[in-house]
Amino acid sequence: MDDLLAEAREAGVERVVTIGVGRESSERAVALSEQHEGVFCAVGIHPHDAGGYTPADDAWIAELGAHPRCVAVGECGLDFFREHAAPEAQRRAFEAQIGIARELGKPVVIHSRDAEQETLDILAREAAGHPVVLHCFSMPERLDEVAERGYWTSFAGQVTYRSAADLQDAARRAPLERLLVETDSPYLSPVPRRGRPNRPANVAHTLAFVAGLRGMAVEELDRITTANTERVFAL
Repeated sequence: MDDLLAEAREAGVERVVTIGVGRESSERAVALSEQHEGVFCAVGIHPHDAGGYTPADDAWIAELGAHPRCVAVGECGLDFFREHAAPEAQRRAFEAQIGIARELGKPVVIHSRDAEQETLDILAREAAGHPVVLHCFSMPERLDEVAERGYWTSFAGQVTYRSAADLQDAARRAPLERLLVETDSPYLSPVPRRGRPNRPANVAHTLAFVAGLRGMAVEELDRITTANTERVFAL
């Protein structure tokens, strides 16, 4: 971890939000945030692991979520591409975690794959007026709708891929005041690191690519996305 953080700092990355996708990884994320300056965390249960969700999960998510280094609940949501958990179980876990985020007053970080309409329906019903971060943004055809709702669109490394024309168009048009960039480590390494495990430092490549799409100086987009990250996660 120290090496990853040192590499990230050399690339200009000063703070990291590490994400929990279940109890074990969420506890580890909290511990890392306690051990390393500049590291914060989010806690929750990924839709892949939502099959056994019970009220006991509500309790530990709420407990870890109240930690002062925890800045969000998630990633949670719906994944009907893999369907490692039944859709109804995913819905139950998703709605419960939105409720916890609301109680804690912290944003909710969303994973959605092949479930755009139902994800947006649940968010409209359960998260109205609450900060929503669409992690690894992948619904470019719904950009205008999510922008109108005031959701945060977070672009990961796949926006740099040659095949991602629709996503690149969304990155050009997304409201600057709701634009974020991320790694999704260890996945979706951006060009020119594609094919290798992703690392926090690589967010600099995604930032530079999105700046190019928008015809902006990298330094200016860096300033804006840093301010956006500070605002949504209360850093």
